[in-house]
Amino acid sequence: MNTTAVSLIGFACWLVLLSFAVAFFRVYVTATTAKAINSYSPDGSDLPGFGHRLTRARDNCFETLPVFVAIVVAADLLGQMQALHTLAPWVLASRIAQSMTHMISTSPPAIVVRALLLTVQLGIYVYWITALLAGLG
Repeated sequence: MNTTAVSLIGFACWLVLLSFAVAFFRVYVTATTAKAINSYSPDGSDLPGFGHRLTRARDNCFETLPVFVAIVVAADLLGQMQALHTLAPWVLASRIAQSMTHMISTSPPAIVVRALLLTVQLGIYVYWITALLAGLG
């Protein structure tokens, strides 16, 4: 299996893990408070500190996973998968680091770190898109 496939599967696994964590956190809050299980806001804004940050970290994955998938599919259709292999693990690593930072803190320094980690991901996506388009000419 190539590094791009492993990284894409890793990204999906990370999203599933965060989704389970959100569900378990909501069950915990329901079990320890009077909050009804069917009353949670989808964005986690009604959860205490960590629960809200956890939900937002999970939701941030939804925002960039489709871009990653679209680039991988396009590269495969164009027969250019090798163009992604070197940087794909960096997308996964920066995504996990961004999520972890989000869960730990929303302090200004943590927000700067999260922004830098997102910039790494977006920069890789732009690089890949440019490389794939250049390969068409």
